[in-house]
Amino acid sequence: MQQCLFSNHNLQSLPLADAKVQYLANWLDNETADSLLHLFQRELNWSEAEIKIFGKMIKIPRLQAWYGDAGTNYTYSGVTMTSLPWHHELHKLKAKCEDQCGSSFNSVLANLYRHGQDSMGMHSDNEAELGIEPLIASVSLGEVRNFDFKHKINGEKFRLPLEHGSLLIMSAETQKYWQHGVAKTKKQVKPRINFTFRKILL
Repeated sequence: MQQCLFSNHNLQSLPLADAKVQYLANWLDNETADSLLHLFQRELNWSEAEIKIFGKMIKIPRLQAWYGDAGTNYTYSGVTMTSLPWHHELHKLKAKCEDQCGSSFNSVLANLYRHGQDSMGMHSDNEAELGIEPLIASVSLGEVRNFDFKHKINGEKFRLPLEHGSLLIMSAETQKYWQHGVAKTKKQVKPRINFTFRKILL
């Protein structure tokens, strides 16, 4: 089991049973977060991917990009994503996550939420290639969006607004017992980018 080692005094442990979830609201300063938001919007290889739901291929309600070391392909919902070579600034952000967590990552899923109708359905990151009890580091840039948790057994719910420049860590049994997602909103919201750094078992 991977452990995340934090030293920042602003660390918040979320009150979720059967899970280990930790949050740092101001992990990146505003100037750095602003700069990275605009850079990644322009320079990452965004695409409108499709996934298979009930046997049909549908476009997902957001843009995506998958970056990683050679061979770190990722399959979910019947679709395999082939890793793109690391963008230099994204690789630096990965290294910063690794320094914070005391763990290594070899890939990242980037999601661009263009407006309030872009979303992420409830799911768990429990694919076989992530291993047992994966550690996932999630960095958010841009508009604040609500991040929802739901316990798979007792239905308990928890909502956390993910702030610009924040870092969220999910580890231990989180993926076994909880789902998470980003719901649509009717509010007029600006774009948001989220990165989930992970380690694909090769």
